[in-house]
Amino acid sequence: MAVILPLQGLRYTAAAGPSLADLVTPPYDVIDIQAQDIYYQRSPYNIIRLECGRTYPHDTPEHNRYTRAATTFSEWQEKGILAPEKQPAIYLYKQEFTINNQRYIRTGFICKVKLEPYAKGAILPHEETLSLPKNDRMALIRACNANFSPIFGLYADPAFAVENYLHQAIQLKNVKPPELEFTDETGQTHRLWIVTAQSVIQQVCRAMTDKLIYIADGHHRYETALEYCLAQGKGKYIMMTLVNLYDPGLVILPTHRLIKNLERLDVSNLLEILAEYFIIEEFPLTSNYGNLSQFSETLTEHSDSVKGLVNNTPIRKRHAFGLYCGNHKLYLLILKDKKNISLLMPGDKSIIWQNLDVAILHYLVLEKLLKVKNVNTGNYVGYTSDTKEALIAVDKKEYQLAFFLNPTLISEVISIAKNREKMPQKSTFFYPKLITGLVISKL
Repeated sequence: MAVILPLQGLRYTAAAGPSLADLVTPPYDVIDIQAQDIYYQRSPYNIIRLECGRTYPHDTPEHNRYTRAATTFSEWQEKGILAPEKQPAIYLYKQEFTINNQRYIRTGFICKVKLEPYAKGAILPHEETLSLPKNDRMALIRACNANFSPIFGLYADPAFAVENYLHQAIQLKNVKPPELEFTDETGQTHRLWIVTAQSVIQQVCRAMTDKLIYIADGHHRYETALEYCLAQGKGKYIMMTLVNLYDPGLVILPTHRLIKNLERLDVSNLLEILAEYFIIEEFPLTSNYGNLSQFSETLTEHSDSVKGLVNNTPIRKRHAFGLYCGNHKLYLLILKDKKNISLLMPGDKSIIWQNLDVAILHYLVLEKLLKVKNVNTGNYVGYTSDTKEALIAVDKKEYQLAFFLNPTLISEVISIAKNREKMPQKSTFFYPKLITGLVISKL
């Protein structure tokens, strides 16, 4: 099962500046050009220069964003901008955030986890990966030989034994204040405690020995690190932030699909095609998208949150999607024939996979009905978790259609992983993303 160790991480020192909020970023995969520029301007020591550096027209194989990251990484260590922990530690990490006016706290811990091929069954994925992001991360890891952002992993601990060990370590007499605490530009508060007590570290490591780890976020980085470290024959551990599946702050948001480059799209004809499989209800969208929250609530209601059971695994009783075609025409699509879903979906997939909303959308709607080829190439499909952003993108003619989904269930993620299957790309958005720059791990 999982093998974890304490981590002697590199962290920013006071020499980097007084505000850690000016030094950190989200992971590379949610940073666009505009955000990249903002992070560059915040501080000369912002982690963006390592995690997702700029590209320039004059870049060459010898001098590029990856070689610049390696040079910068070395310089920051030499100057004392980054310094190693005095001794190996497990880092208790809490993120406090708000969704729909409700405040959540998600608790995890940062450590080293032994890299294992998926086939061994100790660490399991749930999503497909693409070659382009893996090529990018491989170039960075080869240049820098380090993890700048942790993989997001999940484990099952209904008794909360691991969290209890870590919480006891910071509350032996009085509650120990966090080593780091700051609020980022999105209003999220980040707190980090450093646990170095050997007795606690041993308790945590022992408690994790019988646990499976499910990758929540970071599939590309994990697979890249595994390939790199196995080829090197050394450094077979990677930095992860591990969160209990039973943590009350564990939240999944939906990732909606934006469609472009469809030839001769006829909305009326599209609705006729969809009507064979879906009940279609028009939802009148007001000006400025004023009733968008009502549509989201309706979509949730039609998904039927009461789950059925197949082989003791919760699945949805009904499947519902949203469709926006522009011109304030928003539609609710409710799958008609739930019982015969297996006749519509790939026969080599499990019934759990066949009942995933995202699988039905990708396979039945996009591939079979819309004839979208190579869904995962990026030539046809874009992604966003922001419903209003999707509507605006269609109204601006940047995309032709937007499909809206309900969030994937935690139980679905685990069931797919245990079944050694993979969901389509971007099936989950564990919110919020882990911050990049709190702790860095050399491989």
